[in-house]
Amino acid sequence: MAAHSVTSLQWKTHSIINQRPNLRKTIHKSQLPHSLKSYTSLNHSTFLKNCSLQSSIPSPHVSTRRPVSATVLSSLPTANPERFVSADKVPKWSWRAIKAFAMSELEARKLKHANTGTESLLLGVLIEGTNLAAKYLWTNGITLLKVREEIVKLLGKADMYFFPPEQPPLTESAQKALDWAVDHKLKSGNTGEVTTTDLLLGIWSEVDSPGHKVLATLGFNDEKAKELESLSSGPGFVDG
Repeated sequence: MAAHSVTSLQWKTHSIINQRPNLRKTIHKSQLPHSLKSYTSLNHSTFLKNCSLQSSIPSPHVSTRRPVSATVLSSLPTANPERFVSADKVPKWSWRAIKAFAMSELEARKLKHANTGTESLLLGVLIEGTNLAAKYLWTNGITLLKVREEIVKLLGKADMYFFPPEQPPLTESAQKALDWAVDHKLKSGNTGEVTTTDLLLGIWSEVDSPGHKVLATLGFNDEKAKELESLSSGPGFVDG
């Protein structure tokens, strides 16, 4: 009977509101009969209870993290490994040079280039920042921002919808710059590591490459190359 009376009250209230639309905004809970007020309170409590039960049910964990792949390099690529007598005779690259190379690949991707060129190698040297070559360039006014601007002027902006490979392969001139750096270290008779200074001088040796052209535009020349080489050839030199 109680349920029937509550249903009747609901139907009556609904009929009154439908017949007089203005009452939709004026009827308040305090104006309803006591039995209907109890019914609405009961429904509200039941609704809250159901919500709390649903929220307490554990949901399957869904990871939103994207997998990250990283490559740790112990040496840089060489075009002619057979020219070395044995693997033990291959000069080691300094960790700063390896970091600069890794940064150059990242810069090539940011610029949306299909390959890692000498211009990207130059950016990598500057981004690493703690090496002698980068400090020398900054001292001579060759900054990261200026180099980026010159690269865009020289090569233009890439297609924004082009997606470069994760590790853009080296251009021919970039590979020659790396090989020049290794050969230069061997010819010098220095048994130390191949440094970012060697890498920068290797970029400069590729006269027709974008990296060389950018350096020349910003005031780098043969005299500065010799000065940098003399700074890095002193006894006990550490690339940093």
